[in-house]
Amino acid sequence: MLRIAVPNKGSLSEPASAMLHEAGYKQRKDRRELVLVDSDNEVEFFFLRPRDIAVYVGSGKLDIGITGRDLLLDSGAAAEEILRLGFAGSTFRYATRPGTAGGVGDFGGMTIATSFPGLVAKHLADNGVDASVVRLDGAVETAIQLGVAEIIADVVETGTTLRNAGLEIIGEPILESEAVVIRRTGAPADDPKVRQFLRRMQGVLVARRYVMMDYDIRAEKVEQAVALTPGLESPTISPLHHEGWVAVRSMVPAGEAQRIMDDLYELGARAILTTGIHACRL
Repeated sequence: MLRIAVPNKGSLSEPASAMLHEAGYKQRKDRRELVLVDSDNEVEFFFLRPRDIAVYVGSGKLDIGITGRDLLLDSGAAAEEILRLGFAGSTFRYATRPGTAGGVGDFGGMTIATSFPGLVAKHLADNGVDASVVRLDGAVETAIQLGVAEIIADVVETGTTLRNAGLEIIGEPILESEAVVIRRTGAPADDPKVRQFLRRMQGVLVARRYVMMDYDIRAEKVEQAVALTPGLESPTISPLHHEGWVAVRSMVPAGEAQRIMDDLYELGARAILTTGIHACRL
C-alpha cells in the first residue's frame, strides 16, 4: 500500500485534498482524522503538519508527500521534488526598513529573523555573507520593530503586510515556491504505485489547464481552423451529414478558449462549444 503524507492545515491543505479528490482518491470528511485508508486505490494517507512532511518522507517512513518547495528545502531532509502542482505559489524574500541595506551583500554582521532558518542560512552561505539567523514562528515582520533583527526573510504574496509594517522588499527573491510532490532522495524511480499516482496528478493538472472544444466548419477552411486548434497531437475531424461541412474536436488551453472561439467564428465556424475536462491520461 502506498503511504502518502498530506498537509493537515494551512494554505496547502484544502487545495491538496481537492486535487487528490479530483484524481479519484478518497479524502477525509473530518479534519480531526489523522490517517485515512483508501483501500480501493491501495493508498494510505497521513495528515501531517506541512513542515514535518519532508522529514517523514526523507526518513523513508512514508513513500511520497505533498508540501511546499520552501518547506522541503528548509527542512534539509533527504527528500527531493518530483512534480510541481501549480498551487500555493509564493515568493520568499528579504525585507527591512528603507535605507538599511540594498541587497544581500550588505547583510554582513546583521541579524535576520525568519521562520525558515535553514533556507536563509544556505542562501547567506551561497552568497558568502556572515550574518546571524534567528528563528521565529510567524509574524516575523514585528522582529525589526521590537529590535530582534535588522532584516527579515519571509514568504511574500502581495507585500501588503510588509508595507503596513513600514518595510520594503530588497534584493532578488531567495526562492519561488509552490506545492510539490516529494519522495525520498535515491528512492527507486520505477515504483509502479508511485508512477500511477503521478499519472493521476498530472492528469488533473492537464484537465485544469485545458477544455475540449467542438465546432462545425466548411471543409475548405479546415486547415485554417486547425491552425487555431492544433490540439495536443492533432484534432479529430469527422464529416457531417450536410455536405461540405466537418465537425472538429480539439483540446485548447482554457485561458485562450474565448479568443479562439472568436477567431473561429470569424473564420466561419458555427456550433462552437467548450466543455470541461474532469480527468485525462496523455
